[in-house]
Amino acid sequence: MPSIMTHAAVPLALWCAADRGRIPPWLLGAGVVAAMLPDADVLAFALHIPYADAFGHRGASHSLLFAGVLAALAALAAFFGSRRPWSAVSCQPRLAPATARPTVASTVQAAVFVFICAASHPLLDAMTSGGLGVALAWPWSEHRFFAPWRPIRVSPFAPQFFSARGLATLLSELRWVWLPLATAVVAWKLIQPAPAVPRNPS
Repeated sequence: MPSIMTHAAVPLALWCAADRGRIPPWLLGAGVVAAMLPDADVLAFALHIPYADAFGHRGASHSLLFAGVLAALAALAAFFGSRRPWSAVSCQPRLAPATARPTVASTVQAAVFVFICAASHPLLDAMTSGGLGVALAWPWSEHRFFAPWRPIRVSPFAPQFFSARGLATLLSELRWVWLPLATAVVAWKLIQPAPAVPRNPS
């Protein structure tokens, strides 16, 4: 796996690339949690669940179904918990009354954002150089998938993280995850049209 910090790179990049106010703080936080949460399955080692088991590391919690469940929870949170919905059309947060209900767009976008963040975790894991693959298709298949191209060094577990191997992993993640995402964000910002300046009436 990439280190737990690097899994947060995807939601942070999406937040930086989005127009100001498009992704509210609660949704960014939900995306970061969703991107990191699949690695909670390391508890399987303490419970003596085999690595290759469906509920072992990189198993069910690394599936697209798991990402879909998190997305559904985000949609429910957006629908029932939001008091100031954010719009898919406007580049600025909508100024809605405190009693306004979330829009359909805000609910769908919350689900899509969290799904992308959660699904990015197994996809990054599939690009690592070691361990078992990820059970993307669970529960329909327990096959473990690897990407055809695997440039990211697999991260050691906690006891070995602060070592030469851990440093090599961080450098690999900087090269293959953080720098490409930062470059993509900067490029996206550069190609965006400048906001229109309202003209003063003459």
